[in-house]
Amino acid sequence: MFSGIVERVGIVERAERAASGLHLSIESGFEAGPPAPGASVSVNGVSLTVERAEGGRFDAVAVAETLRVTTLGALRAGDRVNLERALRVGDEVGGHWVQGHVDGVGRVTAVRRDAGDARVTIEVPEAMRRFVASKGSITVDGVSLTVAAWEDPLLTVALVPHTLACTTASEYEPGRLVNLESDLVARALERLLEARGLLERGSDNPLPGRTA
Repeated sequence: MFSGIVERVGIVERAERAASGLHLSIESGFEAGPPAPGASVSVNGVSLTVERAEGGRFDAVAVAETLRVTTLGALRAGDRVNLERALRVGDEVGGHWVQGHVDGVGRVTAVRRDAGDARVTIEVPEAMRRFVASKGSITVDGVSLTVAAWEDPLLTVALVPHTLACTTASEYEPGRLVNLESDLVARALERLLEARGLLERGSDNPLPGRTA
């Protein structure tokens, strides 16, 4: 579990394809040293398991399914990535509960910069649009953000100077693909309503005449 507060922007030192997936070696720059083997690290919003750690870098593998549903397959040596280590019991949750399980890949359609701030508009995949709400939470490339505006299928987020300086968001331009994770609470509520017969599967509207 993560909180969507990026600790470091790492640098991909190696990205090699193999039968088992994409093998990544990432320079993390974590102040406390690299995470231990077996630990989970969010890489651009994708939870990966550390296979080896040495010096200031760690190795991880993104398997075929991960490459299919995220943007990690496009990573190349030299690319910058958002990094966050898994939360420990008692850690502050500065953003919101984030699983590191990407729901879909969005596409940046517009970037408007004003002084040190920026407003970024993203087209949301159809399957996850029902979970988006104005002023709700959304995770973009591992960054916990608030939906500033929502006009299906486009959401807009406002990025303050600190976020732009401490994440890869400063690199966003129209056409860029980003990993999106919807709010965990919204997904859990949908499953609960479906299980209790209050919501048709795949529908946004409660069934008429039904009560809990």
